[in-house]
Amino acid sequence: MNITFIGGGNMAGALITGLLQKGFDPKNIGVVELSAENRARLSEKFGVATHEEISAASIDGDIVVLAVKPQQLHDVATQLHGLLDGRLVISIAAGVRSTDLSRWLGGHAMIVRAMPNTPAMVLAGITGLYAPPGVPEDRRRQAETVLGAVGTTLWLEREERMDAVTAISGSGPAYVFLFIEALQQAAMELGFTQEEARTLSLETFLGAAKLAGRSAEDAATLRARVTSKGGTTERAILALESAGVRQAVIQAAQAACLRSRELGDELGKMGTGSNSSC
Repeated sequence: MNITFIGGGNMAGALITGLLQKGFDPKNIGVVELSAENRARLSEKFGVATHEEISAASIDGDIVVLAVKPQQLHDVATQLHGLLDGRLVISIAAGVRSTDLSRWLGGHAMIVRAMPNTPAMVLAGITGLYAPPGVPEDRRRQAETVLGAVGTTLWLEREERMDAVTAISGSGPAYVFLFIEALQQAAMELGFTQEEARTLSLETFLGAAKLAGRSAEDAATLRARVTSKGGTTERAILALESAGVRQAVIQAAQAACLRSRELGDELGKMGTGSNSSC
């Protein structure tokens, strides 16, 4: 299985790292990257072949991974016309729907959409995957192999659920980082140094997440077990609930989901002659 990445940014680097750790041969990986500095970095760090532009020579893999920004995807797709044959195209560009990408690729239908999140950069990601009905099982397994190199994968039966994946796991790390920020600030206001506050906050999150992941019980049960009647945790939880934290998190995810749908609509107009500068 030979893989060509279009775009050599952080997520491409994470995927390459994961594949190499899974025993993948760097000789079977190529990267098309405009930046000479990035090409040199990728070549030195991973030992992979790099190319400056899209061409028949650079697109020689069984799989093409589109790892560019959503706003760049239309231009990249048009450059791939006539170069894909039966190759599997995996897009990790947020918001761009498979029907629009297929249209930009001149009708190419062998597509899998993927929505990884930033913890993929430490091989602890979660990726939502969607393939149109015409993509065969062996191609789905190939996509799962690539994205599974950086964490867990979850297949979606309907593409519209990709907006919800974006809202929960795609944007989700930012929600967690915000809570860590707040807990660290609280620790500092209670007298800890910045480094002490960081250690307490991070280790608490890491430990709690690990406990939840390894437990057969749900989060509500684990929370109740820590919340003793009349104790300090109960007082804290009551304060959080009174402040509407739970509902705020739900509303945040709903807002992110709505924005993901809007972006899909906006990006889908590219190349149609209507609002093509979006």
